[in-house]
Amino acid sequence: MIKILLCCGGGFSSSFVAERMKKEIIEYHMEEKVLIEFSPFSLALEKINDYDIMICCPHLNIYVQQLVKKQNVSIPIYILPPRMYGAMEIKEIYQDAYDVIEMYNQNSINPVHFPGEDNVLRITRKCAYKNK
Repeated sequence: MIKILLCCGGGFSSSFVAERMKKEIIEYHMEEKVLIEFSPFSLALEKINDYDIMICCPHLNIYVQQLVKKQNVSIPIYILPPRMYGAMEIKEIYQDAYDVIEMYNQNSINPVHFPGEDNVLRITRKCAYKNK
C-alpha cells in the first residue's frame, strides 16, 4: 500500500481533494493499494514519517525547494503539475506516486521529478507521466 500525504498551503484545497479522492479509492476498489490524507505544508514534517510520499500542490514549489535545502527529508516529495492538480484522479496520482517512489529509491534526491519536468510550472500534462 502507498500512503500519500497531500499538502497545500493551508490544507483547504488539499482537504477537499483528498476527500474526493477517498471516494474514488472506494469506487475503484483501491483500498488495498493506496491511502491518502491531507495536511497544510507547514505541519507536514510532523506527520511525514507515517507516509511513503509527500505530494505537494504546484504553488508550493518554492517552499519545497527551500525545505530540501535546509533539511534532509526521508521520503520522496513530488510537486504535482498544475493541470494534474486541478483534475486529480486517484488512478493517475497513484501511478505517479508509485513511479516517484521507485525513482527516489534509486537516487534519494528531492524533490523528485520526471525526465524533462524539472520546471513544474511548464508541465502541461493532466495525467500520470507514464500515461502521457
